[in-house]
Amino acid sequence: MLHELPAITRNVHWGYFDAALAPALIVESGDFVRAEAITHHAGDAPDLMMDDTVRALYDTIPESDRQPGVHLMTGPIFVRDARPGDLLEVRYLQMNPRFNYGSNLAAHWGHLFTDFDKERVTIYELDQTSNTAHALYAYDYPGKYLVPGKRSEVRDCCRELALEGIRVPVRPHLGTAGVAPDVAGRVSTVPPGAHGGNIDNWRIGAGSTMYYPVAVDGGLFSIGDPHVSQGDGEISGTAIEASLNVMFQIVLRRDFTFPSPLLETPDYWIVHGFDEDLNIATRNASRDMLLLLTERQGLSRDDAYSLMSVAADFSVTQVVDGRQGIHCKIPRSIFPPKKQPRA
Repeated sequence: MLHELPAITRNVHWGYFDAALAPALIVESGDFVRAEAITHHAGDAPDLMMDDTVRALYDTIPESDRQPGVHLMTGPIFVRDARPGDLLEVRYLQMNPRFNYGSNLAAHWGHLFTDFDKERVTIYELDQTSNTAHALYAYDYPGKYLVPGKRSEVRDCCRELALEGIRVPVRPHLGTAGVAPDVAGRVSTVPPGAHGGNIDNWRIGAGSTMYYPVAVDGGLFSIGDPHVSQGDGEISGTAIEASLNVMFQIVLRRDFTFPSPLLETPDYWIVHGFDEDLNIATRNASRDMLLLLTERQGLSRDDAYSLMSVAADFSVTQVVDGRQGIHCKIPRSIFPPKKQPRA
């Protein structure tokens, strides 16, 4: 069955996951969902990145209720019969930009903020025929970017040309998606964790599949923080933040378990490690890759450890979410067919 999940007030929550949230949608395993994911940066260029639907969300949800995190989330989705210990397999099928514009903020949480001592917004325009984006203009943000969804009026900004002649590849993806953690109260959307959350891996796009460990009945899956392009590291603090229309299928899995968000693409298996210390995040990703290779591919620990060193690539996913991210990918092509079961 195909369900529609529009971004209207009753279907969104701003800045948090919460196990006590009432579901916006109830689905069966195998159902499809077409959902609207709205960026919390639409206010950076309201003339280009807002329509009546987006404007209504910004007008309706008070600033005091946009916390403790920052991301505007659509959901949650309750999956019938999902229980703690299960996995939600989310097959991302389509991610289409809602508008032809997006925003990148060089923020006060960016890795080099002290080198610049200011916050700056660069607005990008998408060219969907060439699947690229180019900078349309930039401006220094007036004041400090403290309230999610604050609107920058045109009259308050000095728009300047930026990055003339440069185009970047468009690769739509979700920066933040996941299930509700099994804790009381609101959980910030900013740090990633076992539940998913703000992973900020640009490979979580159309054609990929994510596996999220279920922590509460129904899973309570939500999506948000849509991007159209990002580099590994997300060094300035944000990606090209832009609203997306997303279609995905949710399948309940009980035939295997995994302790952290697991990503499957046509070419790679990718595990994620998180911590405030990148060395510890790397160790966490290493242990999860070791688990994947031994439990899912049947390798001995010794063989898996050797293979990781010669064939797996470790990269910094992001350094700007407080809890930093490392991802480790291993090519699927190196395994013989019998070692390639779908997870």
